[in-house]
Amino acid sequence: MKKSFNENGPLPEFPRDEVRAAIAKGIQQAEEQINMTQTPVQMKRKSKRKPLLYVASTAAAFSIMIGSAAYVSPTFASTLSQLPIVGSVFGNSGLPGLKQASEQGLTSTIGEKHTINGISVTVDEVLYDESNITVGFTIDSEMELSNEYFGAGLDFTINGKNPDASSGSYGEKVLSPTVRTGIATFDVKDNMPDSFEMGLVLEGKGGEKWDFKVPVKKITDIVYVPVNHKQQAEGIQLDVSKISFSPSGIAIDYKATEKGTIDNSQVGASFIEFHITDQNGKEITSHSGGGEGHFDNDVWNFSSTKSFDPISDDVQKLTITPYLMLPSGGGGVQTDKDGTETKIPFDKSSLKEVKFQPFTVEVPKQNK
Repeated sequence: MKKSFNENGPLPEFPRDEVRAAIAKGIQQAEEQINMTQTPVQMKRKSKRKPLLYVASTAAAFSIMIGSAAYVSPTFASTLSQLPIVGSVFGNSGLPGLKQASEQGLTSTIGEKHTINGISVTVDEVLYDESNITVGFTIDSEMELSNEYFGAGLDFTINGKNPDASSGSYGEKVLSPTVRTGIATFDVKDNMPDSFEMGLVLEGKGGEKWDFKVPVKKITDIVYVPVNHKQQAEGIQLDVSKISFSPSGIAIDYKATEKGTIDNSQVGASFIEFHITDQNGKEITSHSGGGEGHFDNDVWNFSSTKSFDPISDDVQKLTITPYLMLPSGGGGVQTDKDGTETKIPFDKSSLKEVKFQPFTVEVPKQNK
C-alpha cells in the first residue's frame, strides 16, 4: 500500500509563487500560440482571442493539479483550486456586464503583484467603459485576514493626481480565510481622458500600503444614441442627453436642476434614478452610479451617469422611467472653496415623491 505524503513528515509550505508562475507561463504560451496561428484579421477580433487565452490558462492550472495529485495531500489540492487565475475575477463576479466584457477581450489583463507582510495583492483586470472604471484584484495571504482588513478598498489617481471628485463602490468575495477577490468601481466624469496612467492604492489594517500604476484605456465598442429628452416635474428640470450601449452595459447620461439653498443639498434632483424595461416588459437591472452637484445662483445642478446590465440581441426598444430613490436616513458633508467641511443633517420632511413621465428609446441596429 502506498503511503500518503504527510505520513513522512509535515506538508511543505504552499508554493504560491511557483503556482502563479506556472499559470502565467501557461497564459504566455497560449498567447504566443495564438499569435502564431491566427491571421491578422482574426487577431483584431478581440472577442475571439480572449476566450482562447482564458481556456489555455485554465488548462495550465488543471495540469498542475493533475501532476500534483500523485504526491500532494487533498488539502494542498483544495487550496490550489481556490487561487483565482489572473483575468478571471470579472468572469466569476456574477455581473453580466463584466463577464461579457471580459469574454470579449475588452478588459485589460494586468497581473501586477506586490507582496507586503506575507499578503500578496494582484491587480488582475481593468475595464474602462462609458460609466465606470472597474478594477478586479486578488488577495492571497499567508495568514487569516479579518473581514474588513482593507477598509473601504482602493483609492485611485489620474496621471499621478487626485481626481476633482470621485465616487464608486467596493466589494470582496471571500474564497477562503486567506484568499479573496475584490472589485472596485469608480464613476467616470466628463473631464476624464480616454486613456491615462491609473494609480491604485490599497491600505491594510497592519499599516501595509500596496501601490500600483496601471495603464487604462476606454473601450471603443460603444454605440452612442442622442436622446435630448427634457421634462419638468415638481420644480425639477431633468435633461437626459444620451444613452450608450456596449458589451459591458447601458449608460444613461443626465443633468438635473432644482432651486434650493446653499445650506441644503438634499433636494429631490439629487436622488434621481431610472427604471428601464424592454419591449416585452422585462426589467434591465440597474447598478446605479454616483454623481456630482454644485450650487450656483440659487440653483442646485446635478449630473451623473447611471449604469445598467447589457441587453440581449432581440431587444428593439427601451422604456425609461425616471424616479426619485428617496433615502430613509443619511446626511452629507459640504466643502467650501477653502476646503472647510460642514456636516449636513438629513431632513426627510424636505423631500417628496415626484412623478416623471416615461420615454422610449429605439435600440440601434449596430448594437445587435
